[in-house]
Amino acid sequence: MTLKNASILVIDDDTDVLTAVRLLLKSEVKEVVTEKNPQEINHLVPGNRFDVILLDMNFNSSLHTGNEGLFWLRRIKELKSDAGVIMITAYGDVDLAVRSLKEGASDFVVKPWHNDRLIATIKEVLKKRAGKNAGEPAEAKTLIGSELLGESEQMEAIFYKIEKIAPTDANILVLGENGTGKDLIARAIHQHSLRAAGPFVKVDVGALTESLFESELFGHVKGAFTDAREDRMGRFEAANGGTIFLDEIGNISLQQQAKLLSVLQNRTVTRLGSNKATPIDVRLVCATNLPIQELANENRFRKDLIYRINTVEIIVPPLRKRGRDILLLADHFNELYSQKYMKPQLPFDKSAREKLLSYPFPGNVRELQYTIERAVIMAEGDELKAADLLFSPIEFAAEEGEEPKETNLSTVEKNTILKVIEKHNGNITKAAKELGLTRTALYRRLSKYDI
Repeated sequence: MTLKNASILVIDDDTDVLTAVRLLLKSEVKEVVTEKNPQEINHLVPGNRFDVILLDMNFNSSLHTGNEGLFWLRRIKELKSDAGVIMITAYGDVDLAVRSLKEGASDFVVKPWHNDRLIATIKEVLKKRAGKNAGEPAEAKTLIGSELLGESEQMEAIFYKIEKIAPTDANILVLGENGTGKDLIARAIHQHSLRAAGPFVKVDVGALTESLFESELFGHVKGAFTDAREDRMGRFEAANGGTIFLDEIGNISLQQQAKLLSVLQNRTVTRLGSNKATPIDVRLVCATNLPIQELANENRFRKDLIYRINTVEIIVPPLRKRGRDILLLADHFNELYSQKYMKPQLPFDKSAREKLLSYPFPGNVRELQYTIERAVIMAEGDELKAADLLFSPIEFAAEEGEEPKETNLSTVEKNTILKVIEKHNGNITKAAKELGLTRTALYRRLSKYDI
């Protein structure tokens, strides 16, 4: 089926959207039918007249379910239509759109879309539909042009999200445990964006001290402080025209959050020691290992900043929940380190694969990577066996440390406070930050426990 021979049905209660799609497609396809009222699906769809249906996710209808698009998608399937259905969604409904793929939708597009991308999506759905009708096997889902690997359902959903949201300028928040590959997600978003030719600038903001935060992100002028011997561009200016990735965003202080919020609202930066505001054009991607519920605690993180950085969120699953992706990644690292250390690539035997699949990987992909690297270096023989896979004692120690021997909550809290204060050599500000408390709250606890 070619685009020129295709019949397209567009269902959206936004007249502007219908007009825009009709004008775009009228010279590209055989037929374009537009409809504002989704109830008309019951009359328009029977008979398999249409090859592709573009269906909005949200309507001002009497259903008021918040997911009217899914309701009408199911109705289209009940009517035995073999049309490919492309869901039309907004930034905030991407999770719902991904769910629609599991319920039979062929693909989805995010408003506002680029015309060439919408046409490419329709062509791809027509191609898949023609292959399905011819009995061809479906292609495996991959994310081309990135270092991300995975065949699990969770990773497939992430690949779809990246492909759909990357071409927009939506701010992205990537959530996940340490070692899950949040930085690879951020880089993949940049590589698939319209800013791919621009810079990609990564900043570990959680590691910046109060004194360095403003200078590092926003720059400074000569003489702004003792060691400022020349003007220096900040990371935001360096990322102009591209993407800035703020890693460990959940670890910055409330004062740092206020400064960052001001920059994001005004889209300008003012170098330390200067009064001149410089406009910036950047796409923001942030990451944290904190759960979104913990991040939403206003004693720890400003809600107005969360909304700024979290137009769309991507939750990266821990490795233990990715099933046979573990073996896929293990094979990848095996090949990588065999080449690096100029050794023959040894296959994993059955016992090694079973050991990999049964281990919980508290250190996630990072731990798997180092485990395979050690195995490649140390292994002897013609196969990698279970005995060659030595998991990190660092992660074992971390797991054991998570369960304190003392179970009295007050004692646990007091001991934790003492350990953190000792770790920071009595610095209350740093200790409070690590404990997730304000200085005032920490002082109250010091008084309570007579510390």
